[in-house]
Amino acid sequence: MSIRPTAYEFFAGGGLAGLGMAGLDTIFANDMDPAKARAFAANHPTTPFRQGDVWALTPDDLPGRPDLAWASSPCQDVSLAGARGGLEAGRSGAFWGFWRLVQGLEAQGRGPRVVVLENVIGLLTSGQGKDFAAVCTAMAEAGYTVGALEMDAAHWLPQSRPRLFVAAIKGEAPHAAGPVGPFHSPRLIAAQARLPEAVKAAWAWWSLPQPPRRNLDLAALLEPDDAVDWLDDPEAILALAAPLHRARIAAAVASGVRTVGAAYRRVRVENGQKVQRLEIRFDGLAGCLRTPAGGSSRQYVVVCDRGRVRVRRLTGREAARLMGVPDAYRLPTSESAALKLMGDAVAVPVVRALTDGLLLPALTGRRAAA
Repeated sequence: MSIRPTAYEFFAGGGLAGLGMAGLDTIFANDMDPAKARAFAANHPTTPFRQGDVWALTPDDLPGRPDLAWASSPCQDVSLAGARGGLEAGRSGAFWGFWRLVQGLEAQGRGPRVVVLENVIGLLTSGQGKDFAAVCTAMAEAGYTVGALEMDAAHWLPQSRPRLFVAAIKGEAPHAAGPVGPFHSPRLIAAQARLPEAVKAAWAWWSLPQPPRRNLDLAALLEPDDAVDWLDDPEAILALAAPLHRARIAAAVASGVRTVGAAYRRVRVENGQKVQRLEIRFDGLAGCLRTPAGGSSRQYVVVCDRGRVRVRRLTGREAARLMGVPDAYRLPTSESAALKLMGDAVAVPVVRALTDGLLLPALTGRRAAA
């Protein structure tokens, strides 16, 4: 009987990366947020979990010998400050707290063969590109071959959610001779060109099979109209729309066809003044989910049907579906907590595509299906 590869899941949130890593067994997970820890325990009760700051962990706290270490590091925390600051850097350098553990495992002869960092696309340019270069340099200096992919959840789900995946691998893995679409974007190619020569020498353009044609749109994942609460005064929100977006709404109403869209309130500068605007899309996609830190972070559902426009807020369960999470997944009872959990997470089908196309082949030698 074959033994499945094992994984650690850091900054695990509710464990969505683990859901996507089918074919691997998560043997340890960590997050410092109490609400996320409760969600993880509710949905992964048999997985060892340690709540707390990654900087408070030592290699001796980590069980076994992992084949893979996954880090969905907070986007604001991949900074050179953490690389330089050591333990004093604390939360300002969460990735470096994770990387310290990888180095400690290596010193004990338990280093993972694969390391994955998931982050926002802004990592490519933050710190004028120095943060991305620092991460790749650390991985290359540790003996890994390094590469990255820009993957948008919109290839699999009705949500626009581009994310960066930096993969460090020891051994053979599917790669191309040069950058290829759709996962090697112009901004990734430009960031790679700015890397130090020693890191470029350790670079690989990891390749994945082309994603299938997405067959879901936003409307297919929504609750029935009579099962949700609609705003009593939708015009108060619709009045924030700029003329272009008002025209989109009017055209949808005039079409006579039920049309579903997603909208956010955003701050724009017009004539030198900051104004709040409602921006709507009717392309079958939701906007990128965010954490509901303020009113402008809540996404709206807009339905044009039978000559009228109705508006409501996206629910936590709908947000979970937009992340590829099954309805059996236990969400927090608070709608705000559920939205925060999903807004901070990684989309399950994206992780599955990365796992099937790159990570498992690297760990098992099995080639991904084209």
